[in-house]
Amino acid sequence: MLTLKKKILGVAVPGLSGAAAFFSVASVFIILGIIFIGGIGNISWEFVSQAPREGMTEGGIFPAIVGTFWRVLLMSLVGVPIGTITAIWMCEYAPQNSPITRIVRFAVNTLAGIPAIVFGLFGLGFFIQFCGVEMDKMFAPEGVIQWAQPNILWASLTMSILTLPVVIVSVEEAIRNVPQELREGSYALGATRLETVLRVVLPNAVTGILTGAILAVSRGAGEVAPILFTGAAYFLPHLPEGLTDQFMDLGYHIYIMTTQSADVDGTKGVLFATTLVLLTLTFALNLAAITLRYHLRKRMIQA
Repeated sequence: MLTLKKKILGVAVPGLSGAAAFFSVASVFIILGIIFIGGIGNISWEFVSQAPREGMTEGGIFPAIVGTFWRVLLMSLVGVPIGTITAIWMCEYAPQNSPITRIVRFAVNTLAGIPAIVFGLFGLGFFIQFCGVEMDKMFAPEGVIQWAQPNILWASLTMSILTLPVVIVSVEEAIRNVPQELREGSYALGATRLETVLRVVLPNAVTGILTGAILAVSRGAGEVAPILFTGAAYFLPHLPEGLTDQFMDLGYHIYIMTTQSADVDGTKGVLFATTLVLLTLTFALNLAAITLRYHLRKRMIQA
């Protein structure tokens, strides 16, 4: 009887695992196929190079493409270094059983579970109503509001906080995978802890750091809720000229077209086309990071 159960489990478990994997992959291809079929017919040079016109169903989405690109870039430039430094501190410097380390780890885990809309409210209260107001008092002419309003900087900083847990967990895992023998060999040769981290640990964990950046871009590129209050504009047919300007965003544009348009059939093509452009932009940013990671890994193997 026991042998029969083992045989059944030996067949059922691989079968269920394979079916689950097939379902996951098939779902991705079905979704991408629907978006591609629905959007490819509406993609044109005018659509990706022109600004939108009144009604949002005519013109193009070029300001939204540029705004999304700059938001993701600023988010990555802030979030990835901070997440990497935090992961280094947690792995290489902080005592693993100390209360401070436990508090930091609890905070990271808590951030990972907070709804995205809460980050938007935090960005509104902290960055705009606190930091922005104080910066206007110090730097802006009297009576002029420059920083105490939604803009691309506050939206990017809010998104960087949203993606921090993804970066920290990825980089921390990469650092822990660096063999301890390399650290001990560095210490034996007289290197300090800082020198060991900079010259031994980080070069061997750089691919994991780039993986964290890729996951952060994937998480942050399509998020809409945090930027509703911190910088995204409903209709803005020109490009942002500075960090204090609002911006159009592809994800927010899709949200607006889905919820506010009275002509569903008229906007369906624009929705699919915008979604396809957003996926293409996300894939392009990820592909750049993956290519860089591949070349760095190849160089390390050859060295």
